[in-house]
Order: sequence, then C-alpha cells, then structure tokens
Amino acid sequence: MATVTHRTVDVGGVEIFYREAGPPDAPVVLLPHGYPSSSFQYRALMPALADGWRLLAPDFPGFGYSDAPAGFDYSFGGYAELLEGFLAALNVDRFALYLFDYGSQAGFQLALKNPERVVALIIQNGDAYEETLGPKYDALKAYWADPTHERRDELAQAVTLDGLREEVLGEVEPEVAARISPDLWQLAWPLMREHRDVMIGFFAEIADSVRRFPQYQAYLRENEPPTLIVWGPQDGYMPAESARAYLADLPDAELHLLEDGGHWLLETHLDEVVARIRPFLSRLRDASGPW
Repeated sequence: MATVTHRTVDVGGVEIFYREAGPPDAPVVLLPHGYPSSSFQYRALMPALADGWRLLAPDFPGFGYSDAPAGFDYSFGGYAELLEGFLAALNVDRFALYLFDYGSQAGFQLALKNPERVVALIIQNGDAYEETLGPKYDALKAYWADPTHERRDELAQAVTLDGLREEVLGEVEPEVAARISPDLWQLAWPLMREHRDVMIGFFAEIADSVRRFPQYQAYLRENEPPTLIVWGPQDGYMPAESARAYLADLPDAELHLLEDGGHWLLETHLDEVVARIRPFLSRLRDASGPW
C-alpha cells in the first residue's frame, strides 16, 4: 500500500494542511472534502489509487489542521479561491476533480473559473439540482425563507458532537453504519468546535450555492467533462434522484448507485468505489495520455 504524506503549504498567507499520495509526476486527482470531516475522509482512498495517480486532499480553513484566520472568506467561493491558490502553490495545472458534499460546491465554483483545467469529474453525493434535494433540506429551506434567530438556533443544534454523529451515520442500516469509524466525528469535533460560528454560517451559504445550480448545470452541458457518478442513495440530503439528475446534462456519464450505501461511501463501500474509479481514470489516461 502506498504511503500518504502529510504536509503544509502557504496559500495567500494561510497555512493549509494537506495529504498527498502517489508519484509527483502522475496525473493529479484533487479531493476537496465535505462537512463535517476534512482530508481525513480520504485517508483510505488515497493509497488505493496512488500507484497511478497523484492524490491531493487539502483541509479547508475551519476544518482539520489548516489555519482558520478571522479574515478569511468562509464561503464556497472563498474555498474555491483557496483551491485555486493551493493548486498554484503545488504547480498543478490540470486535474481530475472529486465532487462530494461541501467540496462539490467549492469544486464547481473552481471549475467555472477555468473549465479547461478540469479533465474529468468523479461525483459522489454532491448535489447540483434543486428539484431533487432530499427531505433533510426541509429545515434549511424553512430557514432560507424566514431566517429568524429561532430557526438558526434550531439548525445550530446540528453543530455539536451528537449532531456530527447523526450527520455521519445518517440513514444507512445498522450493519452498514457499523462500518463507519467513530473517528470521523470524534476527531472532527475538537478541531471544529472553536469554529462553530463559521459552520453555522454555512447554513445560509448553502442557499447561495443552490441559486448557482443553473450555472453548474450549464458548465456540465457546455464542457461535457468525462464523468463518473458513484452514489450512496441512502442519503436524506441527496437521494438516488440527485444522482440521476446529472444525466440530463451529462447523458454519457457513467452512473453507479450502491444501493445500501449512504453519504459516506468511502467508509462503507471503499472497495466498490475504488473498483469504479480505477478503470474510469485508466481509460481517461489511456485515451488522452497523462494530463
């Protein structure tokens, strides 16, 4: 199994922690993480692909081990700018992009900046279609429509240790949930706790990202990036319909629904996910050469 290294790099005056695996001259796969985790969520995927690709997984400010300065732009747009600076600092031009959860919203905004740099997409439980948002969005929608302090306080109850546990375990069956390491929330919470206000602020930020969904869809239609969709449909935010919606704009995308899987497929279905990603990336590399 390949070694994962742990490094930091200065990006616009912010020290960013990141994990890296694979040869430095191999094609790059960029792995922005989701909520409430960090690059930690990719700890098993990275060595599984590092024989043929260079995997880069940074921590967003406010998550994991990266700095979280008071003046940083804590928005998906701010994170997209951060990713752009991160790639520049590591001299990465073109890359395949993994879209998951919060990372998908920052990732789409990154792709919109320079579509030609994104050679392919791997989409795993990252939504881009408002009409397919799952029932767990209902409380967020109510807050967006009427952003009172009371509604905000109700949502804030999710930004606790117990809330993170529920967020991670989600809707999967007990035998599937048993495969999810408690490290995913137990290690995340002490690092997030002092940035709780930032996390709560993202509840409103998600509304702005939803308004941008038509831009993301236009990007897909106009650029037609080669796309692999691997999805856990047992997800109260992003059910199976959220995955199938991509086919309207990417009819040639490769879609796999892992039926008993939920939001955290890399914890519960790693082998199945890797078995889809490896041939997809290999075909891309064989067809066009290293990117």
